[in-house]
Amino acid sequence: MINNTMGFKKLITNSLINLPGWHTNRKIVVIESDDWGSIRMPSKEVYDYLINKGIRADLNPYCRYDSLATPTDLESLFEVLQSVKDKHGKPAVLTANTLVANPDFDKIKASDFTEYHFELFTETLKRYKQTEKSFDLWQEGMQADVFHPQFHGREHLNIKKWLKDLREGVDITRLAFELNTFGLTSETDPNINKDYMGAFNSGLQEDIAEYKEIIIEGLDLFERLFNFRSLSFIPTTYTWPPAIEPVLLQQGVKYLQGAPFQRIPLDDDTTFRFKKNNFTGRKSKAGLTYITRNAYFEPSQLPEINWEKDCMRRVSLAFSMKKPAVIGVHRLNFIGAIAESNRNKNLHVLKNLLQGIVKKYPEIEFMSTDRLGNIIR
Repeated sequence: MINNTMGFKKLITNSLINLPGWHTNRKIVVIESDDWGSIRMPSKEVYDYLINKGIRADLNPYCRYDSLATPTDLESLFEVLQSVKDKHGKPAVLTANTLVANPDFDKIKASDFTEYHFELFTETLKRYKQTEKSFDLWQEGMQADVFHPQFHGREHLNIKKWLKDLREGVDITRLAFELNTFGLTSETDPNINKDYMGAFNSGLQEDIAEYKEIIIEGLDLFERLFNFRSLSFIPTTYTWPPAIEPVLLQQGVKYLQGAPFQRIPLDDDTTFRFKKNNFTGRKSKAGLTYITRNAYFEPSQLPEINWEKDCMRRVSLAFSMKKPAVIGVHRLNFIGAIAESNRNKNLHVLKNLLQGIVKKYPEIEFMSTDRLGNIIR
């Protein structure tokens, strides 16, 4: 991960990320945020129940903080994004990488864990009083051009592995299921030895065939929800087999978000090969254009880092090497449903960071991932 000080070795590494690929004299900032729509920790009540049962949900930041965004979460985030304006008078915009569905726990249980069923994330929002009005805020953020959804997948879940463990009665997985979650990890309970979060973590042909169907359905659902087609995609856990890329292209996706590296599964979620040259502007074998993150903002994951300072350094380095600054940030940093202080302190830092960027670079341009992709093309 990212260290607090950018020493010589770190400076070289970050410079190498910015050397290859597409360059521009424009000062472009893109903020890419993952996991919107996914249920993760359903509520503070569920979190407290797990803690009382001795399950250390507090030891994993996603279990500790990440949840469906409430109207207050979204209003607070939008206020920060609207507090700055670029050279065109436009506010900062968050590319909200969205999972369009979550498991339908009732139907899966009714099938005795033999069938997978899902519901749109908008239906999941309606299940909880604290989020039943949240999609109204999504739409307001989109209209204000501060919140721009793009496709992250149908759901943030390795369906095959999850259903198998549910059928076999793995205790902690069953307990999480009864609480309408699947996101516990080995940090939260030593009996968990599998991670269910990687939706595309297999290289087996039969699984790839399934992934293609999921992608097609997910992109169609995305269009139904938002009335436009997603032009970009970021696979969960930065992991995907290249064999899914042609179907992405056929379905209208043009851009692959992510890091310079890609984990390529060689078997069923056990062995991986690392591809390390996915630089902004370069194309994959299938013809998709990479848009690569070269800055990060993740205070909920690593609170010991001075994220305002670290991210500003990375943005400045990108600009000095004539690259757009693409900032990666996960949803959990903006969520206060479980711990309100998490949202408030992180948004304070984000506001300072954005204001600092605008002050240092008054010629800044804020834009979404797909708009940057269109400029590159």
